[in-house]
Amino acid sequence: MTKPNGVHHFAICTADIKTQIEFFTDVLGMELVALYWMHGVANTWHGFLKLNDQCSVAFVQSPEVGKIATEIGKTHSGNAGAASAPGTLQHIAFNVDTEEDLLAMRDRIRSRGVHVLGHIDHGFCKSIYFAGPENLTLEVSTSEGYAIQAAAWIDPEVVGLAGISARDLERYKSPAKFVRPPKPVPQPAMNSRRPQMTYPAEIYTRLLSTPDEIILAQASETEPPVKLAS
Repeated sequence: MTKPNGVHHFAICTADIKTQIEFFTDVLGMELVALYWMHGVANTWHGFLKLNDQCSVAFVQSPEVGKIATEIGKTHSGNAGAASAPGTLQHIAFNVDTEEDLLAMRDRIRSRGVHVLGHIDHGFCKSIYFAGPENLTLEVSTSEGYAIQAAAWIDPEVVGLAGISARDLERYKSPAKFVRPPKPVPQPAMNSRRPQMTYPAEIYTRLLSTPDEIILAQASETEPPVKLAS
């Protein structure tokens, strides 16, 4: 299937990974499953907190993170309805299966001395809202096992205001299928109109010209920091 089927992890920068681990384990009940030197990145730690066996919240700490100023309304939204700069994290919503689970999470979070707003019924999901360390805006939601019905929740007014044509809308609702060609697709040519990762220009050019098999061989690090008995 040539589309993602879930979130493997999302990574959040932190200047204090211990405080984040304490909060996410104690307040939200997640398990710490990895904490190691981030592969290929100098002076940087990577931590993973388990949502399920294939999905984690990840944190990245380096000396550089603490040198970057936090500014609500730019680097962080501050709450789930506020703005932040384009491309930055607005809020994170975690899933639970039922409304009872949602209310239990509200009680758990409040029992740790953290304020919680809600729950609120949004029609296709119910949610609670709260803050995390370093001005994270967090949410827990449940759709109680029901899928979102596009026919009811795609507002024609907003579609028009967003500049989306009827033809585009149909394409967005039913993306084209992809058939993988017999041979790997090569790197596309540089194009400033397409998203690009931010590396120094000479490094980025070298990376893009390096064959995939060389990247795999040279950049992969598969050994865990702790050797387990066989």
